[in-house]
This record gives sequence, C-alpha cells and structure tokens, in this order.
Amino acid sequence: MKTTRQQQDATRRQIVASAVDLMTRQGFDGTTMKDIARAAGIGDATIYKYFPTKDRIVLGYLDDVAHQALADTLQTPGFAGYALQEKLQRLTDAVLERLLADREFVAQVRGLARRSPLSMLAEPLAARQSLREAVASFLEAAEASGEIEPCDFKGLAGGLYTDYLAGVVTYWLADTSDEFADTTQLVDLSLGVLVQALRGGLVNRVLQLGGFVLRSQMARMVQHGSGLMGMLHMAQQAMASAPMDRAPAHTAAAASSTASQPSESPRKPSKTGKPRQPRATPKAASPAPAAKPAATPRKRKSA
Repeated sequence: MKTTRQQQDATRRQIVASAVDLMTRQGFDGTTMKDIARAAGIGDATIYKYFPTKDRIVLGYLDDVAHQALADTLQTPGFAGYALQEKLQRLTDAVLERLLADREFVAQVRGLARRSPLSMLAEPLAARQSLREAVASFLEAAEASGEIEPCDFKGLAGGLYTDYLAGVVTYWLADTSDEFADTTQLVDLSLGVLVQALRGGLVNRVLQLGGFVLRSQMARMVQHGSGLMGMLHMAQQAMASAPMDRAPAHTAAAASSTASQPSESPRKPSKTGKPRQPRATPKAASPAPAAKPAATPRKRKSA
C-alpha cells in the first residue's frame, strides 16, 4: 500500500518526536535506531527510509524548529510594518520559544556538535537557506523604506545570522537568570548595534575598506620581484616533504609488524658494537688512506 505525502510527513514527525523523548531520557549514545523505531510504532527497517542515522534525526529536529519558528514569525499580526530590529528580534525569539520545551535535549545536541562537528555538518539544513532568504528579505524591505543605507551583502548577512543564532542558543542554554532575562538583553543589544551600523552605512564602509586592503596587498604580492614566488616555492617544498614525514597508509601495517623483529631494524648496531654507516658513503668506515704503506713510494717519486 502506497503511503501519501501527508502520511509520510506524519511518520517523520513521529520519528523525530520519539527520538527527542528517548534521547532526553536515555542520552544520545544510549538510544538506538531500533529504540526510536519501536517508540514511533514503525518497523525497524522502515525508519531508515526516513533517516539513515541518529545524527540525521537530530538535524531533522533542528530543521523543523527553524521552519516552524520562521512560520510563526511571518504570521505575527502586523509583522510587515515592523522595523528591521523588531523583525530580527521576533525571529530570534520564535526560535527560542520553539526550543524551550526541549531545552534539555537541545543541550545534548550542543554537546554532540562540540564532540563531532563534522557529523552535524555532513548535510546542510534546508531551513538554513530559508532563514538566509528571510533575513535578506528583511534587509531589502528596510533598504527600500530608507531605514538603512543600501546594503551590498544581504545574502552574506543572512548566512551570518544563522551563525549568530547558534551563538544565541549557546548563551541561552547557559543562562540561569529569571525568565532568561540575560539572553533577552543580549539579543536586544547585539541586534541594536547591528541595525545602528547598517543605518549609518558603517558595515558597507568597513567591507569596502577590507576589500581595498585585500586588493592592494594582492597587487603588491603579484608584482615582479615580490615575495610571492618565494612563498609559492616554500609551499611547494612543504607539500612535497609532507609525505616523507609519515609512512603511507598501505605500509603502516607492515611497518608495525616488522618493528617487533630486531634483526630487520635499520637502526640495529653491527656486531662490532659500532653503528652502521650508510651505503652511499662506504669509505667513511675504512681507515684513512694516509695510514697505508703504499703512500710512501708516492712521496719519494714526487720528490
């Protein structure tokens, strides 16, 4: 029997909800995919059709939270008439409101991200793009109304907002003030400073200055006689010598096995107690030529 899109979405939400509940009580490592499947009321193999790993379930939870918070924000009565700072504050508050019920689980997610950040970044969140586009639209509206100076980095600002949001969540998890008053103050002050900078065009000027400095430095580096070639040569030598500092992966096992055999070690002293000399310089181990009797006739002949 073929399931409908609505049924698939409902099953997906049930999987995420079951995972959040189990991981909150048992921890991430103490919860298995089989546990989640049985709690969600689906087959052990069915869960893998929705999420291949537990990490992906966690990312699915974050994805859902961001989408729901964005929907809550856009549905706020009179939202279109909000100023830029008010829009950003409303979106940030909506995310924290969605996370509040699962604050203990979110703390575990934060610990997981610190422990294995690559697993959490293996696949980008779809909601990240939605948040980026939403923030860019907020900036476009503020620019069109004359609230801020023309902004040349709307897309970049949208991406930076998601990083800012992650920092706010981290601060919020450690906030012990009444009703998270410290977090509220942090959001108000930080967004207020950002909007003030945008109104005065300060951010654009800083970026323009940074671009000028970067271009001037690059122009100086590529001039004839500059240190660019030296830097490239040094980089080339460093990369060429890197493999020699480490044994290849396919010989690692052989190296470890031969290390236990003293007779095959290249560092073993010779039978006379003296260290072996490299084969490339065999004469270094022989007596000096001056000690040979054959040197005497040569001296008389030259005399």
